[in-house]
Amino acid sequence: MTNSSQPLPSFFSRISIAIGAFFRALSDAEYAARLTRIDDTPQPSAAPVAPPAPAPAPAPAPVPAPAPITLRVATPDAALQLLSLFQREARLIDFTQENLSAYSDADIGAAARVVHEGCAKVLKEHFTIQPVRSEAEGSRVELPEGFDAASVRLTGNVVGKAPFRGTLSHRGWRSAEVRLPKLAEAHDASVLAPAEVEL
Repeated sequence: MTNSSQPLPSFFSRISIAIGAFFRALSDAEYAARLTRIDDTPQPSAAPVAPPAPAPAPAPAPVPAPAPITLRVATPDAALQLLSLFQREARLIDFTQENLSAYSDADIGAAARVVHEGCAKVLKEHFTIQPVRSEAEGSRVELPEGFDAASVRLTGNVVGKAPFRGTLSHRGWRSAEVRLPKLAEAHDASVLAPAEVEL
């Protein structure tokens, strides 16, 4: 067994040793037999050489998480107040709660005119309403990439990506201003129309 403290021969030294062993084995049978026994003797396995550690893969760039959608809690008072105004000026709740099957189309049309006029009055007094698109309905329009999907809804055969070209079927509406009256602290907005008792 080789002394572990003895330095290992260099490459050129091993060439000289190999040539000498070659010619000696040819001329000396006992030496050749010793070499055979050395080759047949199991050698202690050398410690496995660990492969070089792979270079760490670059960390992928962090993908920004989409911003969480914050849901606003809608207070019902404004909606109830508006419904109360529609009832007061247009009798809208009375009209929708009525069973119309007993009335003729002429009677329904006359009632619808009253509701229409009252609703228009409420909208005019308490809102400034403007069209979303300024083009005339029926005209051809082009929606560029990044158009406001909240104010324009695509209908029909929607395929591909912007820019989109189509026909404006409805201009849409947006409220530019809201002028609802202020409510007193003790006002019960859930009472849309008080009951009426005639004396």
